[in-house]
Amino acid sequence: MQQSESVASGKSEILNVIPVSAGPRLATARGGAIHAIRPPGSQTLIAEHHFAAVMLAPAQRIRAALGSDRMQEYDAPVGAIVIQPAHVEGRAEWTSTREDLIVALRSESLRDLAVRELDLGEVALQPPAFGTVDLKALRFAELLKMELTQQEPPSELYVDSLITLFGIYLLRGYSAALRQPADVKGGLSAASARRIREFLHENFTRKMTVAELAAIAGLSPYYFIRAFTKKFGQPPHQYVLALRLSFAERLLGDNNLTIAEVAYLSGFSSQSHLTAVMRKHRDITPTEIRMRL
Repeated sequence: MQQSESVASGKSEILNVIPVSAGPRLATARGGAIHAIRPPGSQTLIAEHHFAAVMLAPAQRIRAALGSDRMQEYDAPVGAIVIQPAHVEGRAEWTSTREDLIVALRSESLRDLAVRELDLGEVALQPPAFGTVDLKALRFAELLKMELTQQEPPSELYVDSLITLFGIYLLRGYSAALRQPADVKGGLSAASARRIREFLHENFTRKMTVAELAAIAGLSPYYFIRAFTKKFGQPPHQYVLALRLSFAERLLGDNNLTIAEVAYLSGFSSQSHLTAVMRKHRDITPTEIRMRL
């Protein structure tokens, strides 16, 4: 199997360099993520955006090259990370089924993170040696895999949050960036908390991004995620999910609405999505709620 593609513009097309058959994926404003399981094969990739892959299962005798004509052979244990900067050609060949979590980061998004979080301009990623294990990157990969492979559709806000944090992590650990993001000491100010709360209560049924919410709060994306969690006791995606579920429960009291209509009005993709999420987080289904009314 041979592929050679470049990333096209557009939100979903950033992930088109990896075949859809590889596994579930989600594109976000920041980039995208794929849980990929691929049979023995090969790949040649040069893209206008940044890519990182973290091995979720061990693989032996991978041959790869990054920005070079010379192929290197290495064994990749669980947690091995490969970073491919934008516009750098990467080639790989593998002789057994490989499972990894692939994260794509838009070039403009990484530049924005470098400016906002580290007060730096253009930052070049510095890939580690093939076979390097990164346990923190593995944790990000495991969280993304769980979200992408669950029964209900993945939360775009949650995936976007993880990609944002992963981007900051790459800047801190695999670039010339030395400045550390400021620690959260006091959380959101009262005014910022009020603004973001009012916005979420008015817009929780629609899709939103971390960058959008951070701008409303007047904070950088990294600082916003941590400050919001400190202030409200849960991360943004969980707060939004709770608002949607509570609204759905209220709408279920109106028998003129079908459960499918309740799901749509509450921000869920389908009746089955609402049912799965409500069962998971409230230990009850929409049908059971209606039976009790």
